Amino acid sequence: MDRLIYVGMTAAKHTMAQLAAISQNLANINTTGYKADINVFSAVPVNGPGNPTREFVVNSVAGADTSFGTIQKTGNPLDLAVNGEGWFTVKLPDGSEAYTRNGNFKIDPSGVLQNYNGLNVVGDDGSTITIPPNTQVTIGKDGTVSTLPSGDMPVSVTILGRIKLVNPPESQLVKGQDNLFRLRSGKPAPADANVQVMSGSLEGSNVSAIESMISMINLGRQFEMHMKLLQTADNNANKAGSLLNVA
Repeated sequence: MDRLIYVGMTAAKHTMAQLAAISQNLANINTTGYKADINVFSAVPVNGPGNPTREFVVNSVAGADTSFGTIQKTGNPLDLAVNGEGWFTVKLPDGSEAYTRNGNFKIDPSGVLQNYNGLNVVGDDGSTITIPPNTQVTIGKDGTVSTLPSGDMPVSVTILGRIKLVNPPESQLVKGQDNLFRLRSGKPAPADANVQVMSGSLEGSNVSAIESMISMINLGRQFEMHMKLLQTADNNANKAGSLLNVA
């Protein structure tokens, strides 16, 4: 009885938490480069005095689904999509690096190349990339950023630098609440010359609306089952109490 109550109670609680996580994925179905969170249930023993058979059911984030999203053409030369495996590198306010598949870049008023939320894009030498005014920007497959002054002939192309593209093992990456990835070690990942990008394109979210809706339906049914477990435990307790009163 004791174990039934703990399992039913904690399972219902964490089923609601997993429903919230799937809702978070669905809310980002149109977010460029978003990678869906993967949530799992696990059973852990209850520490402390009491019946040693007690267990909690815990919902935890097992990681992120790093599969590719759909590539969409935009025609904007500052929009980039990683062609295959790899990540863009951005610099956080504390000076550390983070990695993303969202290549929705922009140029700030001072000419610095940034991502969609104002983080500086990192060059392969660790510096920022600054775009001069009144120039046409071109980004090559290897991430090389070059400009051509308006009205000039192509021979006056200026190479400004190369975006740092990395490809660390997925097992070493951890997703943060800001949807950016970092290495577990906290160290910067080395640049990978094999990573290529596509200019004028963006990678969409890899969240599947159909799979998410099916998961939400299944979790809703599980929640109902857990509540029935609690009702069964309550009924059993009442019947046991009645038998004791008769005795």
